[in-house]
Amino acid sequence: MKKLLAVIALAAVTTVGCATGNGKTNDKSAESKTVRVSQDEKEGGTVLISKNEFLKEVWNYEESPEEWKFLGDKPVVIDFYADWCGPCRIASPILEEVSHEFAGKVDVYKIDTEKERELAGVFGIQSIPAFLYIPVEGKPVMMAGIGRSEEETKNMFVENINKYLLTK
Repeated sequence: MKKLLAVIALAAVTTVGCATGNGKTNDKSAESKTVRVSQDEKEGGTVLISKNEFLKEVWNYEESPEEWKFLGDKPVVIDFYADWCGPCRIASPILEEVSHEFAGKVDVYKIDTEKERELAGVFGIQSIPAFLYIPVEGKPVMMAGIGRSEEETKNMFVENINKYLLTK
């Protein structure tokens, strides 16, 4: 487990992260459309989750700290973000759109790193936005940063979902 966390932490540290920003945001992306709904009601869309929900729906690292045991029934993308992060605000509506395109195939969760510091620490999040791609079987893959354009960012999400989550 320590090796898994070390690999995830290394991936987070060595990738492009979020600058503190200059206060400018893309008007289209300034407001997050994240909603909190139950899995049964969800037809796409991103879901803001807490530590308790993470422990129940993704991985209970308190019960199995040495072994990754995914608890979900379909692949998951987790967006580690903060409200103050400009690139996070750019990624949010794009990931929201992608979540609707993959509705029923992939769940998309968001974790606010300012409120859920323990979860951010478990995964060694040091730069945001960071995205954790979790297949139903196998180990998760962490990536950080966004593309240079909205189109490049959307393509990044789609390619990573197809490559890491929907391959057999």
